[in-house]
Amino acid sequence: MTLTLTPDVVLTDTGHGAVLLDERHGRYFNLNATGSFVLHALLDGAGHDQAADRLRERYGIGTQQAHTDVTALVDALCAAKLAHA
Repeated sequence: MTLTLTPDVVLTDTGHGAVLLDERHGRYFNLNATGSFVLHALLDGAGHDQAADRLRERYGIGTQQAHTDVTALVDALCAAKLAHA
């Protein structure tokens, strides 16, 4: 799965994660450090499984939880029309 941000979305890293600005609607979306980590992995070309593995390794969580977290982030970004999977 390749994830890309929609053209009207701007990603800005912060000291605590990242902010996504939806320029079409003037809405901001805040990601914590974990969400930002996963988003960057996916935007850099990691697939779902690779992003989950990186998340698991970095934060010491279980495989199922890592997959659930990656799926939840991708689903939320797509549902908000911030990204395409």
